[in-house]
Amino acid sequence: MDSLTRRKFLVRSGVVGGVALAGAAAGFGAYSLRDILDTAGERPTDAQTLVVITLYGGNDGLNTVIPFADAAYQSARPELAYSADEVLKLDATTGLNPGLKGLHGLYSQQRLAVVRGVGYPQADRSHFRSMDIWHTAQPARPGNTGWLGRWLDTAGGDPRLAVSFENVLPPLLAGASSAGAVVGVNGMKMPRTVPMETVSALGQAVAGEPALQARAAACYADLVRVDRLMKDVNEAVSATPDPEPDQPKGTGTGGQSALDSQLDLVAQCIKAKVATRAFSVSLGGFDTHADEKQPHQALLGILDKAVTSFLGEVAGHDVVVLIYSEFGRRVKANASDGTDHGTASNVLLIGPGFAGGLHGEQPSLTNLDNGDLKHSIDFRDIYATILERVLKADPAQILEGWKGRLAL
Repeated sequence: MDSLTRRKFLVRSGVVGGVALAGAAAGFGAYSLRDILDTAGERPTDAQTLVVITLYGGNDGLNTVIPFADAAYQSARPELAYSADEVLKLDATTGLNPGLKGLHGLYSQQRLAVVRGVGYPQADRSHFRSMDIWHTAQPARPGNTGWLGRWLDTAGGDPRLAVSFENVLPPLLAGASSAGAVVGVNGMKMPRTVPMETVSALGQAVAGEPALQARAAACYADLVRVDRLMKDVNEAVSATPDPEPDQPKGTGTGGQSALDSQLDLVAQCIKAKVATRAFSVSLGGFDTHADEKQPHQALLGILDKAVTSFLGEVAGHDVVVLIYSEFGRRVKANASDGTDHGTASNVLLIGPGFAGGLHGEQPSLTNLDNGDLKHSIDFRDIYATILERVLKADPAQILEGWKGRLAL
């Protein structure tokens, strides 16, 4: 079946896939899961892998890493505050949200680093502007390249070195002369009149076919492969009793694919020792302006379950996980028992080279900047430390001469 026939068939029959079709329509520029797995065994034995988890919507840091013993916290959030008996204690004054049982266990093993008071000067409360700042690492004036995209430029530019399992390539992975690969995980929507066997046939290679036609076949074969993989993942999850509600859908700020599915693909790639050095995944739904407490705890439970399961899968591999959001929330609850856009918050780090424990000072809840927390650690310190320790790169070259480092 030639490439034109394949394309006409899929368009007319209404088959929609989240992996390779966008790339096929654009001239086969997108990378597929097969392309990533083709690099199996190519990762250097001493190379660490970075997994970046973005929490879209502005995660409420004060109800994630909770200063439960601070009277100002209890006073500012009479309906949202957690008591000492509810939190998972880290020390005599601070605890984790009850939804983070797995991460609390990692903290007890000194594997979870909780970095408090992270932000940047003249914080912006717009989801999109602030996320641009975090992606580009350029607070004064966000540019057109991401910090990992600029690293990719220096690392040779092979898109397979930096992979996103989100629906679209995040600015994080866009470089000046190259960009990471994007492989979505939403699977396929098949009309009832089109059997899977038909789409599988579209992916069969034909001897002597032109390169673009062969690439089209590979895209469709990969589409089927990921769809089957996602069904296997979903069946495994369904077989396990789970008291948590279904994952909330992401807002327009991103994070619209299931985090556990994304991390399952990352785990498979890491275990195959693919060449990829940096993965980007995300979870949305954190824009909690009303009735926040239980939905927020449920979201953190989803994060916790996905991350701890992933870490179990890649045990024995040298992996560093970075978890962040574009900003925290305001100290004082609003009239709808929710929280509004704030500034400084927490960053979580897991992996070799990052000592577990509490790092950075808890921002004052009374000495505020127009109602918001003041940051004491610039997020570029964290990026620079990761570039230097994990990716073995020169932070100054990628972060415009930035000299700060995270003291861990």
